[in-house]
Amino acid sequence: MSTPDNQELSITEKVSLLKSLSIFNETPETILLELAPLMQHEVLKQGDVVFKEGEPGDCMYIIHTGEIEIHKGNTTLAILQAKEVFGELSLLDAETRSATATVKTDCLVFKIGQQPFYALIESRPEVAMGFIKILSKRLRQINEKAAQQALRNLF
Repeated sequence: MSTPDNQELSITEKVSLLKSLSIFNETPETILLELAPLMQHEVLKQGDVVFKEGEPGDCMYIIHTGEIEIHKGNTTLAILQAKEVFGELSLLDAETRSATATVKTDCLVFKIGQQPFYALIESRPEVAMGFIKILSKRLRQINEKAAQQALRNLF
């Protein structure tokens, strides 16, 4: 499923990529076929800033190849790799970005915009359920990190 930087994935390859993501792995292929055409590919180079904390957000990204660092200032929150998503909160609300995303290694990513996504979840609530699951998982991870940090601060 690798592709040169200038070549778009087929719809079938996009559906396969979506199916491999935890956020969409329980979504029926018929729905993924509707989502795949919304995916726009972008080639990002090491050091590029995808978005900055505080900027308005209106899309999410799916990493096909490469690594993205999510950080607040000099504090790294996560290093994301192929078959992971970031910026997904911006698909669900119009708030500003909560962190900065910087390209750690050259990447091929796919971008899904908020408005086309809204249209899809209106007719397909199963897609929204996938988002709820991944956001819950990430919230649990953040809570665990906060609890561990609080324990370290006690000693």
